[in-house]
Amino acid sequence: MAAPFGRDMAECFTRVEGLIGRARANGVQVLALPEACLGGYLANLEGDAEGPPALAADGPELRRLRDLAGDMVVCAGYCEADGDLRYNSVVCVTGDGVLGHHRKVHQPLAEDSSYAAGDGFAAFDTPAGRLGMLICYDKAFPEAARALALDGAEIVVCVSAWPASRTDPAPDLAEDRWTRRFDLFDQARALENQVVWLSANQSGSFGDLRFVGRAKIVAPGGEILAATPVEGGMAVAELDVRAALAAARRSMGHLRDRRPETYIRKPLPWTAA
Repeated sequence: MAAPFGRDMAECFTRVEGLIGRARANGVQVLALPEACLGGYLANLEGDAEGPPALAADGPELRRLRDLAGDMVVCAGYCEADGDLRYNSVVCVTGDGVLGHHRKVHQPLAEDSSYAAGDGFAAFDTPAGRLGMLICYDKAFPEAARALALDGAEIVVCVSAWPASRTDPAPDLAEDRWTRRFDLFDQARALENQVVWLSANQSGSFGDLRFVGRAKIVAPGGEILAATPVEGGMAVAELDVRAALAAARRSMGHLRDRRPETYIRKPLPWTAA
């Protein structure tokens, strides 16, 4: 899903409720909403922007999200309050409760002025399969998605508030270099880990940031099954996850064929001790 979200929490929930209803009407089982869809993202990445409202992980807003989710698996980003700390977080819920939670680990530019960093990656079981979550810049680091895949993730949901380039913006947002990178990361992470990849993003503008939209579903072979334009929308695809993973991994098993013992830097045989 790619859609705009701002500071007005009532307006955010009105939009979330509408999107969940639309997804349910389309038979969607897993819905990925953007990073910071509950309260909006930062207005800039200079370190001086007021952050979104901080919500408790067990507070009324997330209980309301669970009620709206019902029998669907819904992933949604929010600003999490934990004592004096604030985290850029994503939660995965159904009407039965919280299935999983992730705090953004990798922080671009001055985002660390507004949020503390998470410290790990873990997959968890859902009615749709084993799922892992990332937030935005996390997907620029291959180790993040690989950690989820090694923990058994069959589906990876990456929620984003991914903006266009600030230093060299393209007149056409679809041709912006950061739009291109957004797409490349989604396809590369799906292919190298042979997982189903759901990518959600903010669209429109907020503060100084212009978001690139381009929500998508990527198959384990790296093919884009459905995508939105930069203006936003809902990308929907029907996929047998287990069958798609089995087909992708049948011959070339990227996880199976790993050689971890070679990835630790050792002196080369022709170099001096």
